[in-house]
Amino acid sequence: MAVHKIVLFYAFTPLADPRAVQLWQLALAELWHLTGRVLVSEHGINATLGGTVEDLKQYVKTTRRYAGFERIDVKWSDGTGHDFPRLSVKVRPELVAFGAADELKVDEDGVVGGGERLSPQGLHDLVDARGDDVVMFDGRNAFEAAIGRFRGAVVPDVETTRDVVAEIDSGRYDDLKQRPVVTYCTGGVRCEVLSALLRARGFEEVYQLDGGVVRYGEVFGSTGLWDGSLYVFDERRHVELGPGSTPLGECTVCAAATAWYDNCADPSCRTLRLFCDDCAATAREGRCEVCVEERPERAGTRTRT
Repeated sequence: MAVHKIVLFYAFTPLADPRAVQLWQLALAELWHLTGRVLVSEHGINATLGGTVEDLKQYVKTTRRYAGFERIDVKWSDGTGHDFPRLSVKVRPELVAFGAADELKVDEDGVVGGGERLSPQGLHDLVDARGDDVVMFDGRNAFEAAIGRFRGAVVPDVETTRDVVAEIDSGRYDDLKQRPVVTYCTGGVRCEVLSALLRARGFEEVYQLDGGVVRYGEVFGSTGLWDGSLYVFDERRHVELGPGSTPLGECTVCAAATAWYDNCADPSCRTLRLFCDDCAATAREGRCEVCVEERPERAGTRTRT
C-alpha cells in the first residue's frame, strides 16, 4: 500500500517570469499526481502538496533544480491521500497576503531586512537568557491561535493576514519595540515577512522562528514552549506536535476542549466554529448566526447532509 505524505515549503527568491514558473509547477504536480496549493509571485514560491512518498520525492527533486529553489527547506508530515480536494497553482502579487507587495524586497538570500533566524534550540536559548522579556509574536490569524500557540504569546486580533499591517500600524504594540520579539507561524513564510515589516516599523530586536511551528514541533514535540494544537490548511484541519497535548479551543456548544473547526449547514459558509466530537453533528444541523444575518432568505433551510 502506498504511503501518503504532505510537503510544505517556500522560497523567497526573485523570479523574472512567475507565469512560466506557474506553468512548470502545474505540469510537474500533474505529472506526479499531486494535489494541494502552489502560489508563485515575483518574490518566489510557497507550496503545500500531498501525494505518495515516491511521487513527492520526484517532485521535490525536480523543483530543487530550479535556480533559487536549490535550498528549499521541505517539511514532511503524514497524509491520508485525501488531504486536498484538488490541485491549484496560481500567480499572486504576494506569497503571503499582507497587502504589502510594494514594501517587500527580496534578493537571492531571501527577504531583505528580515529578522535574525532562530532554530528551535536557538529560541530556547534566547528564552533561557532573556526570560519573560522575550515576546513571542503570532503571525497567524486569531482563529488559528485559538487552538494552539506559544505560551504567553502576543496574538493580534485579526481574521485575515491582510489585517495584520493595519493592526501593527495602529500603535497597539509600540511598547514592544525595545524588547526581543520572535515572530512565528505555521511553516515560516508568514513570520519571515512579518519580521521585515516589524523591523521597518522601528522594532529594534526582531527574530523569526526558522521553519515555523512545524520545524519546532519536530524538535520539541509537546514538551517545549508550545501549548495546544496546530491549525493546518487542509482536510486534517489540525495536527498535534506530540503526544499528551490538550487543545486550547473550546466547543461552541458545550465548551469542551477541542481543536476541530467546522462550517455550518450552508455549503457557501466560510465561518469556522469549534466543535467537540460529541457536538460535531450540530455544525451540520443548521445555519450559523453569520449566515442568517448575511443571507436571511435562506433561514430555515437545510442545505447540507
